[in-house]
Amino acid sequence: MAKNVFGEPIMVCSSNPVTGFYRNGCCDTGYEDQGTHTVCAVMTQEFLEFSQRQGNDLITPRPTWDFPGLKSGDRWCLCASRWMEAYHAGVAPFVVLEATHEKTLEYLPLEELVKFAAKKERT
Repeated sequence: MAKNVFGEPIMVCSSNPVTGFYRNGCCDTGYEDQGTHTVCAVMTQEFLEFSQRQGNDLITPRPTWDFPGLKSGDRWCLCASRWMEAYHAGVAPFVVLEATHEKTLEYLPLEELVKFAAKKERT
């Protein structure tokens, strides 16, 4: 069973929209996941626009891929590297730590992730 950054069983990030590399709602990862989609993030308009400028349009619906497009407040499993890019650009979204895969700790320190912990009232 997948573990979160606290070493506990990982929680679902989002089932509406359905997220995750495996589209199971969780930020699970495996050898096929070259992007390491392990960070459960709460989308903001600022982050979505940043990501779009970086060439990863998460706003536009893609019916062919059963992708509804994201809006502010949606939860989504981000690549650890994309979250770090956003962090350095000053637009990192909040993170749902209980739903963020422990593999993220290979890229980002827990101390930094905790600073961006999504609070219940923010999600």
